Amino acid sequence: MKTKLQILIAFIFCSAFFVTISTHSVYGAQIEGVSFKDSFVINGKTATLRGAALLRYMIFIKAYVCAFYLNENFSKKDALGNVERRLIIHYFHAISAEDFVQSTTRMIEKNVSPDRFKALQPEIRQLNNLYLDVNPGDEILATYIPGIGTELALNDKSLGVVPGEEYSAAFFSIWLGKNPIDKGFRKQLLGK
Repeated sequence: MKTKLQILIAFIFCSAFFVTISTHSVYGAQIEGVSFKDSFVINGKTATLRGAALLRYMIFIKAYVCAFYLNENFSKKDALGNVERRLIIHYFHAISAEDFVQSTTRMIEKNVSPDRFKALQPEIRQLNNLYLDVNPGDEILATYIPGIGTELALNDKSLGVVPGEEYSAAFFSIWLGKNPIDKGFRKQLLGK
């Protein structure tokens, strides 16, 4: 009897260990109950999770959690370069398409020169036309593919692609630029 009990305990321990190892290899981060994979293949290249963060609004309100992925062959200093990258944003509150339009436009303007902002107006309008309202639990994915552009998706359904390396750098600067939505948030997304 004792031998069977020892075998059962060993089996349970090994099973739990295997599940832990398997989960770790699939998910790279969990924050506020939202799990993010450790990597994605983008355009045939592996983009690894660099960081994940919670953005709060007015200190107490959890707005969203976000994960940032970057081509594994590049460092965080290349985050806005011509390199594969993805941002996944998981929302805790409903946000209207109009709110996205206003905040995207305002944040890009904060991160680029006035001349660059003026030159990017066609791309900004194109992206703003893609936005839809989001509900709690929805995820927006923004993926940059060099030579193609920035794809915006809602819950894994593509909404469209905005071409241009310079536009992509301006768009991702909302979270990763010199004047991001929150500097501590940017630091967490870029990793240590």
